[in-house]
Amino acid sequence: MRNLVPSLALGGLILFAGAQEMPAQADMSEAGKKALSTAGQVMFDRRCRSCHADDPGKRSYGPSLIGVIGRKAGSLTGYEYSDALKNSGLVWNEALLRAWITDNDGLMPGTRMRHVSITDNSEQDFLLAFLKELSEKE
Repeated sequence: MRNLVPSLALGGLILFAGAQEMPAQADMSEAGKKALSTAGQVMFDRRCRSCHADDPGKRSYGPSLIGVIGRKAGSLTGYEYSDALKNSGLVWNEALLRAWITDNDGLMPGTRMRHVSITDNSEQDFLLAFLKELSEKE
């Protein structure tokens, strides 16, 4: 029963997360979108770069975040993912990434990634805008 509780919680979060996406940027100017992404790159540099790459020519400790949106969790070759992440069946979208950067240990107990806990919604928006841009470049 103990292993069932996290699974049920994760299932509920996945259903909830699928409905939650970053606020629409359709009405935002190109300059506004660029500013949002630039702020996200600053967040990436300060919070993610020590373990993750945003350059296809560079290898890092953690998996590259280029193309992360739409990618199956735990699927890049060459990285030792936890069994929990490899077997999760998750496909990264903005809502799941938001949940991950808020509390990755809560979303995926047993993950090997250290907990980053970015709880500020604006910081999350910035980072997600940058990750979205990285995913569109792939």
